[in-house]
Amino acid sequence: MTNHAHDREAFDALNHLRAALAAHGITLPSLDLHLPSYASSHRTPPLITLGNCNVATARLLTAALDER
Repeated sequence: MTNHAHDREAFDALNHLRAALAAHGITLPSLDLHLPSYASSHRTPPLITLGNCNVATARLLTAALDER
C-alpha cells in the first residue's frame, strides 16, 4: 500500500467485489485499481478497473445481476 488517503477503502472495495464475483463463478482478470487515479493526489478513492471480458463472462455477469 501507499500513503494514498483512501488505500484501505479502495482495497476493501476491490476485494469485496472480487469475492462477490467469485461467489458467482466470475473472474475478471483485469480487475484492479485504476493506476492513474491511484497515483494521483486527489482526495477521493481511486477508481476500480473492471477490464474487458469475453462473451461467456458477460453472460455470467448478466445472470448474476438479473438474480436480484
